[in-house]
Amino acid sequence: MNSIIAIGSIALVFVIIMVFYNKFVKLKNLAEEAWSGIDVQLKKRYNLIPNLVNTIKGYATHEKELFENVATVRSVGIHAKTVKEQGEAENMITQALGKLMAVSENYPDLKANEGFMNLQAQLAEIEGDIENARRYYNGTARENNVGIQSFPGNIIASSFSFKKFDYFELDNLAAKETPNVSFD
Repeated sequence: MNSIIAIGSIALVFVIIMVFYNKFVKLKNLAEEAWSGIDVQLKKRYNLIPNLVNTIKGYATHEKELFENVATVRSVGIHAKTVKEQGEAENMITQALGKLMAVSENYPDLKANEGFMNLQAQLAEIEGDIENARRYYNGTARENNVGIQSFPGNIIASSFSFKKFDYFELDNLAAKETPNVSFD
């Protein structure tokens, strides 16, 4: 009888470990998939930026420093390795694009250019897609982190080296500046 209880107890512990392990694998994969979604949207944005800069360059030839800054921060974003680095790069890109759009306000012919208006619409759509992807990623990261930090999951997670995911956050300054970019 005691051996049946011992075997049952061992089996129960094994099942609990297996359930939590599989949960953490699922949460990790969801968070990685969500980050992949952000990466796709950021690449679309990075690919659009040179077209936007070149369109504005045709009208605002004396804004060389601004164009160089946009190219520099785009490069920083492309080469970011961690979620934190990516967040910092995106803050810089948002600020640079805001300045770029502000410059475009000084050129009525540019604002009326169909190609420029199309690029603005694409940028606005991509920005919305990035925001949605960011929310999804942060939600999956939160679920993963809560599971890893909660008992008894924390014991199992640490035993199998499951790690927390960083949130993809934009600083408040960049988030406040984003709505001020006019796409009219």
